[in-house]
Amino acid sequence: MALIETHDLWKTYRMGDEEIHALRGVSVGIERGEYAAIMGPSGSGKSTLMNLIGCLDTASKGTYHLNGKEVSTMNDNELARIRNEEIGFVFQTFNLLPRATALQNVELPLVYAGVPAKERQARAREALEKVELGSRMQHKPNEMSGGQRQRVAIARALVNNPSILLADEPTGNLDTKTGIEIMALFARLHEAGNTIVLVTHEPEVAAHAKRAIHIRDGQVEKDVRAA
Repeated sequence: MALIETHDLWKTYRMGDEEIHALRGVSVGIERGEYAAIMGPSGSGKSTLMNLIGCLDTASKGTYHLNGKEVSTMNDNELARIRNEEIGFVFQTFNLLPRATALQNVELPLVYAGVPAKERQARAREALEKVELGSRMQHKPNEMSGGQRQRVAIARALVNNPSILLADEPTGNLDTKTGIEIMALFARLHEAGNTIVLVTHEPEVAAHAKRAIHIRDGQVEKDVRAA
């Protein structure tokens, strides 16, 4: 079975008397070690699909297996545990704690997971070294550039050794040069064996991935693998 396996996923929202189908029967499989981009214009359903893959939301219909576990039937507590253990999130807004150092920000998922302090620090240091921020561990977010803050966010996403790195428009708040550096970092992480799912509406960002899953009107329009 693929690492990510969705079958006939639907997501329906009620707006008064009207039903809005954000996803209409999406079936995709993403293997361990893949680097895939989910693409589509605004309102296509790509963010809804990302929220389902990331266990931030549940489908109205259909099944979703992550790493062999059926996620579609889980309750909120089980979903929270899966998010912490299996998924590393990278958002365009970084979502860092402003008063905490880079090291403390990266440690956060391990605090929730109940990892002892000494091991937490060692793992957070290792994650920051992976993103080439070893010299900035004691800096706070306001003492860093946007690119450095995104690297801290990526280190935090990596610290639990997740099954998937899920990145939502990771270069959205960065200038072009910094965006290219962050995409080069993702390429290195993929080469090191990480499974990466990237959500973007920008073709030049998606071009870094090895596969592009195009979503339109809540359905998979096309699924293209790099030659």
